[in-house]
Amino acid sequence: MNYFDQVKETLYQYKYLGEKILSTDVILIGKAPHIAPQAWLHCLFPPLSYKDVELLEREAQHNIPMPYKEFLLCFGNGISIFNAFNLYGLRKILSRTTDEAIWQPFSLDTPNTIERPKNAKDEYLFIGGYNWDGSLLYIDGMTCKVYYCLKRDATPLYEWNSFEEMLVGEVKRIQKHFDKEGRRIDKSVPTTPFVVNS
Repeated sequence: MNYFDQVKETLYQYKYLGEKILSTDVILIGKAPHIAPQAWLHCLFPPLSYKDVELLEREAQHNIPMPYKEFLLCFGNGISIFNAFNLYGLRKILSRTTDEAIWQPFSLDTPNTIERPKNAKDEYLFIGGYNWDGSLLYIDGMTCKVYYCLKRDATPLYEWNSFEEMLVGEVKRIQKHFDKEGRRIDKSVPTTPFVVNS
């Protein structure tokens, strides 16, 4: 079993709460009315084409390192897990005129252009983040290691040796914050990998 399958297996444990496949091939898993009437625990976006990835690189003004490129091409155009953790991708529909247009990934270009931390090195590509506090993940294009940092400061606070290690580890770690119904076990405990003392 490859690591993409491991991640899907974990997310599909919540399929008994409901599953919906949209006409855009977006997969919603785990209806979550305790969050909002139309909320879902997980959102898996369909994979991108090579042309889409090229467009995404132009929009983000950065080359996408191979591990993340493989994720976009083989797993999906981003992901949202437990309304706590997101990996970014290409927003294909800019309007919100239909219900299905709402279900799109966060845009990869925003944290890499207009909201890019000032101390980020050129080889850093910001690929995701945490809803708890807006903190970010980036992949180093030179080493392919993944780092966790604050929203406006690229100083690494935590690191993983690979994208695979990060994704599998974070999905399993974040799952421990939720019960079988997808409810937070303790809302006072951060869902981030590292807690910054204020």
